[in-house]
Amino acid sequence: MRIEGGVCGLLLAGGQSRRMGGGDKCLKMLGGKTLLARVIDVARPQVDELILNANGDPARFKEYGLPVVGDVVDGFAGPLAGILTGLEWSRDNRPACSWVASFACDAPFAPNDLISRLSGAIEDQNGELGCASSNGRDQPVIGLWPVALAAELRTALVDEDIRKVDVWTARYRLGRANWAIDPVDPFLNVNRPEDLTRAEDVLSYIS
Repeated sequence: MRIEGGVCGLLLAGGQSRRMGGGDKCLKMLGGKTLLARVIDVARPQVDELILNANGDPARFKEYGLPVVGDVVDGFAGPLAGILTGLEWSRDNRPACSWVASFACDAPFAPNDLISRLSGAIEDQNGELGCASSNGRDQPVIGLWPVALAAELRTALVDEDIRKVDVWTARYRLGRANWAIDPVDPFLNVNRPEDLTRAEDVLSYIS
């Protein structure tokens, strides 16, 4: 598939952060900046528009100056609900954006060539959507999604009760872009307090 049209960046922060003890995991500090700020710094130069998927009072993110969009389906339905939110928001508000690139707000070392490499993978592998991998392991929530699939994803979520990203994406041809994990896994995920400590160690190593 040829990549045409603009790209809307989607920052996924709609989860309940149970393993981190609740609250907004993306507002945890790492090296003097929040995880969210670090992901914004990486994502913004790569996209035409940037939105934050987060539930609850959007005022707590006011300083970041981004549209804050809550899940379009109820019940904290997981990252697929966030991806659907991004697809439908782009379709309804930014028709020039034909694609949505999803970034996890708990992956502060995301690569600055994410979208170019995902686009290349889709085109080279005749994919219908793109998925990031590191060390040969898929990162299902970090991907490049055609806005045209919004209606199909809504059906899967609402009518079929599908919740796992890879169950839904298995229906399509995936273009995979793989990153090495040396010197650091770019998709290192901060889920628990001990992961944040590990991320601090990584930051001091690569700084």
